[in-house]
Amino acid sequence: MSKFTLFGRFTVQEGERDTMVDILLEAAESMKNLEECEIYLVNISENEPNSVYVYEVWSNENAHQASLTLEATQNLIRRAKPLITGMERISTLETRGGKGI
Repeated sequence: MSKFTLFGRFTVQEGERDTMVDILLEAAESMKNLEECEIYLVNISENEPNSVYVYEVWSNENAHQASLTLEATQNLIRRAKPLITGMERISTLETRGGKGI
């Protein structure tokens, strides 16, 4: 079993972290109907008030790429773009297994 996994960080404008979290949680909700998206977690750290972290596990990289073209995803991206001051793909991983997969 090999999965496509992303760990990334969005840096947002001052005071907009909660709005970004809400948008990303909407994205997580929309992923519930996609079997290829196995995990989509939205995380914050109190030490970084302008950052939101997302951890995603997909059945494969193509499934992740296809999700970015969905109308719901495109609408969420349009809403999030004005808030974002930076994006960092911390790591792309190949998940081999474990609890939750």
